[in-house]
Amino acid sequence: MEQHRCKVACVQMNTTNDLDANVEQARSLIEEAIGGGAQLIALPENAFMMRASDSDSITLYPQEEHPGVQMCQALAKEHGRWILIGSVFAPCESFVEGDTKWYNRSILLNDRGEIAATYDKIHLFDAHISPDKRYQESARVMPGNQVRVADTPWGKIGMTICYDVRFPHMFRDLAKAGALIMAAPAAFAIHTGMAHWHVLLRARAIETGSFVIAPGQAGTHPGDKQTYGHSLIIGPWGEILAEGSAYGTGVIYAEIDIREVEHVRKRLPCLEHDRAYLGPHDYMI
Repeated sequence: MEQHRCKVACVQMNTTNDLDANVEQARSLIEEAIGGGAQLIALPENAFMMRASDSDSITLYPQEEHPGVQMCQALAKEHGRWILIGSVFAPCESFVEGDTKWYNRSILLNDRGEIAATYDKIHLFDAHISPDKRYQESARVMPGNQVRVADTPWGKIGMTICYDVRFPHMFRDLAKAGALIMAAPAAFAIHTGMAHWHVLLRARAIETGSFVIAPGQAGTHPGDKQTYGHSLIIGPWGEILAEGSAYGTGVIYAEIDIREVEHVRKRLPCLEHDRAYLGPHDYMI
């Protein structure tokens, strides 16, 4: 039976390149969220590993064997909570020892600790945002090719990761497929975060009339990488319901009533107003 109200928690982390330490950091923050009464708990992108550079060696675990996933499954089952793992590194289906590429995979666990849905990040962050800051996620990550809408007791969740937020048509497709909540776990770079984080996430909420939950990484990471923090929970009218700090780890909460989505979409039914049009076909998706 669908439930109307849910207490959501976004966990803000400062992940390093120490897997065991990251798992314990996540455990402590999830337990804090459980103690705070959260029913749906979301972790950020790269929850259990933030590499200093491409020279960092990592162990690629099948998702069921990943220590971070197993820890989250145990907590979800023990406490009867839904947990969204923002992302882990997962082997490609054709993976053989020595492969250099993997998926950036988000994993949704149900309240029995089972994997309810997974999503492999589609849009990869390849950008040269300043003279000394260049990112090329595609050097190590294989893009996914399947959007994902997952069923929960509070309605459907559209699963995205970080850079996906810059592709509004994806969020629109998720909404039209029934998503009422958009999950956007991230490790947003500080340069682009200062300019775009709030406006992009609020725009995606407004355009689709959806709740948006966006747990983020925060602070300085190995290799002098810096992430923006400011984890957000946003309502379907675009209002910020909760916001994290710029640098610290922690948990933010919001009580959401999923019926607000129907109310907003009736007031402003733009999802029903798409029209076919002639356009510059060389640039059509």
